[in-house]
Amino acid sequence: MERSGVAFGTSGARGLVTAMTDAVCFAYTVGYLKHLATLGEFAPGRPVALAGDLRPSTPRIVRACIAAIRHMGGEPVWCGYVPTPALCNYAFAHDMPSLMVTGSHIPADRNGIKFNRARGEFLKEDEVAMREQDVELPEGWFDADGTLVHPTEFPAVTDVVESFVERYREFFGAQALAGLRLGVYQHSAVGRDVLVQIIEALGGEAIPLGRAEAFIPVDTEAVRPEDAELARQWASSGDYHAILTTDGDSDRPLLADRNGNWLRGDVLGILAARFLEAASVATPVSSNTALEKTGLIPHVRRTRIGSPFVVAAMMEAVAAGQLPTMGYEANGGFLLASDIVRDARTLTALPTRDSILPMLSAIIAARGYQDDLTALVASLPPRYTLSDRLVEMPTAQSQAHLAVLRRDPKKAAAELGFVAICGDLVNVDETDGLRMTFSTGDIIHLRPSGNAPELRVYVEAGSVERAETLLKSGLAAVATWREKAPA
Repeated sequence: MERSGVAFGTSGARGLVTAMTDAVCFAYTVGYLKHLATLGEFAPGRPVALAGDLRPSTPRIVRACIAAIRHMGGEPVWCGYVPTPALCNYAFAHDMPSLMVTGSHIPADRNGIKFNRARGEFLKEDEVAMREQDVELPEGWFDADGTLVHPTEFPAVTDVVESFVERYREFFGAQALAGLRLGVYQHSAVGRDVLVQIIEALGGEAIPLGRAEAFIPVDTEAVRPEDAELARQWASSGDYHAILTTDGDSDRPLLADRNGNWLRGDVLGILAARFLEAASVATPVSSNTALEKTGLIPHVRRTRIGSPFVVAAMMEAVAAGQLPTMGYEANGGFLLASDIVRDARTLTALPTRDSILPMLSAIIAARGYQDDLTALVASLPPRYTLSDRLVEMPTAQSQAHLAVLRRDPKKAAAELGFVAICGDLVNVDETDGLRMTFSTGDIIHLRPSGNAPELRVYVEAGSVERAETLLKSGLAAVATWREKAPA
């Protein structure tokens, strides 16, 4: 791990494709299975499910993972190029470990492997235990460059899509989307055709848009200007009630209203939790505080950013009997920790990021607002979040500057110009990065990315215009850190 530079981020192991050689990916998979063996979740003869996204490097990495599973005596179950939640829905139902080869939303020159336990996501303690495993590469299986030379064939594809589509049809009903015309921005998302199938299975009309052959790094949290413009152009025709899309591995949603405005993921999470009548919600500290201000969720748990932390908090809520329990992230990823029963229909737990459930929940909830998502969002307390990233900002450099902020937050916030535009600093939250709340109610949150050399900037305010001003000011202030050593 240290030599390759491929390390764990917020969602699995990720790195440059050049660093993720066959040997490195093989070693990671062996370490993963050895760890699961200590937990009683893997042994020779046990099946291990795997799938991948549509980036060019994925088939090669999948092949190395298949070789590792067979080397360990396991039986690889190849699910094809399908959404991460479809893989997990199948694997969890069959008490089967699974891994997804994906870099999610990051550029195509990078990739990753997301590991799952037999009944849920890999947690941070699993990552620590996996690192402790001793792994020895089999002699003669790799050349000097780490390329797999041992003959390795892909198994036949096991269909996991049919049961995934049926999951939503059974719960919401075959006419839940009847009369709705929904655009599907397909780009290079692995679930682009599955999303069309689900809409049609619920009685809606799905119109594919923007399909691409080359990989496009769509980020559901920091929406690219190109994607914002595309949504506005498509919506200008007046043909769509909403536009739906996902990130690369289709576990994070992005939903636009009829005007082509993309909804923030943390707003989508609130809408879904409210519609599904959650008793407990776990969400990262960066998510919109309108969640608490609604007063409708009895139990709210704030966590560090990343689905493993959300999962851990949801498990605590389940243990406390706070049901139904669910969680979401600012990127829109929605997790269901317990079953939901409604009108004699059961939606089974799926404790991993699910892009489909929150989008369907919001669209169906909007049926009570004349199918207008804008009106549905307006029913929430007025709090607005935005985020962006300072790219090519090494993590170590970001951490050094944040350390200065932590030593004397009020002085550092003043020097960055935050106090001048936001008022006095009244609270600092160090749950993940540094989240500063000011006397005006404005919030500025700085956090190094867990999977790329970037500094994330999150803001929250009482209006969209104010949030835009905060984000612009925040990015300009931290941009000076590129050339300036911390004092």
